[in-house]
Amino acid sequence: MSHALRYEVNCSILFTELPLLERPAAAKQAGFDAVEFWWPFAEAVPSDTDVDAFVTAIGDAGVRLAGLNFFAGDMPAGDRGLVSWPKRSSEFRDNIDVTVGIGERLGCRAFNALYGNRVDRDSAGRQDELAVENLGLATRAAARISGTVLVEPVSGAERYPLRTAADVLVVIDRVQASYDVQNVGLLADLYHLAVNGDDVDRVIAEQAGRIAHVQIADAPGRNEPGTGTLPLEGQLAALAAHGYTGWVGLEYKPSTTTVESFGWLPRERRGVAGPSPADTPLEIQS
Repeated sequence: MSHALRYEVNCSILFTELPLLERPAAAKQAGFDAVEFWWPFAEAVPSDTDVDAFVTAIGDAGVRLAGLNFFAGDMPAGDRGLVSWPKRSSEFRDNIDVTVGIGERLGCRAFNALYGNRVDRDSAGRQDELAVENLGLATRAAARISGTVLVEPVSGAERYPLRTAADVLVVIDRVQASYDVQNVGLLADLYHLAVNGDDVDRVIAEQAGRIAHVQIADAPGRNEPGTGTLPLEGQLAALAAHGYTGWVGLEYKPSTTTVESFGWLPRERRGVAGPSPADTPLEIQS
């Protein structure tokens, strides 16, 4: 891939053969300078000891934390976020400061807030109102460290209501209007968009300015680029041409070993010369 985008590794779906705290160092050894994670703890508010261990693992590995998810519930059991879930809204709110606090310590400025599945006992309208309120709280917290909250269309979760970029932009518009904030953006996972039938090329052409983070996997299969039929190279080139300068997160299931699955990306393209001026982290605090 010839364009000059910066790649980083999602260590919640890659390097799963290793204990979680060993994965940042493995990403560095494979040539990458940045990583991202889904929420790396079992609960919304982990112990200080657990948080410190996570922060130390990333710092010691010499990589940046480019993205972090807010607590999203039990993902293996099918949960896809707490933002719109009335019964568990308080857990999301308790998690906001923890997540942003980790970002402050590690120079991470992108925080993915999975919206949540529809639930039977609450109306869609009530869930959407709650989601706007919770995203407003999250954006205001992230703004304290110049961070951005990400909202993502997701595939493979039947009850998750945000399936296209347009679905997400409706939510983002409501948050921006209700809370007078700008630091909330679209997470464009090109795999999820394609699998859900969105017009990915059109999204890139028309909404590149609202895309705050990008993730990739090929389809079918959600494996590494080159294993499926998605035109990822052309789409990433189009993103770059439309002015996208952020990270591209590798969020795929490796078809072989994790290290072998990086074969499509030459090693010299995995690292970065340095962060762009707009992306320079604050001084990392221990």
